[in-house]
Amino acid sequence: MTRCLDCGAPRTADQCPSCGLTSIAAELLFRRRLVARTAFFLVGSLAFPYVSQIYPPLDLDLMLVFFGLFFFLALAIAVVLERRARQHKELEILKRIYAGFIPLPWILAATLFVNGQLDSQKNLTYYATSVVGKFNMKGIVRGSRRLRVRSWRAGQKVEGLAVDADDLDRFQVGDLVTVAVEPGALGIPWYYGVYRR
Repeated sequence: MTRCLDCGAPRTADQCPSCGLTSIAAELLFRRRLVARTAFFLVGSLAFPYVSQIYPPLDLDLMLVFFGLFFFLALAIAVVLERRARQHKELEILKRIYAGFIPLPWILAATLFVNGQLDSQKNLTYYATSVVGKFNMKGIVRGSRRLRVRSWRAGQKVEGLAVDADDLDRFQVGDLVTVAVEPGALGIPWYYGVYRR
């Protein structure tokens, strides 16, 4: 092994000249920190979908797909880091990549929260459309309920609106509805509500 698992300093002996830890102690300390960082990442990964249901952006489905890819990539890197640490192999580059993933769900959740929370209700825009489908997937935290409506945006055919259980039951395919959209304080348009015409 050429670098200390804990501080990343180059080492020539079993004891790191920079932090003073042996290779076994550095491995143990690194694995403890990895568990704590992964827990922080996972809590953020639960916060992001929750906030995305409160202030859902219009392109929520696309955002959730990309978030899912980042989530599984980050967990795969964490597993590789843990295995390489047990084998006392070089992992400095992977540590830095993983450190970049850790705040990502928190940043995304904070962005959506600020975008919706600081937006003024005076900026509501109403669009007339109709319901073309419904989607309901039960989940551990909140689940995912989408009301599919014809899109009013150029280049889009259908919009997937995040709704609660009451709205999902209240509207049927073919109903004429009005969708309220806010521009977002950070410029990310988000869905405010859906009403009968």
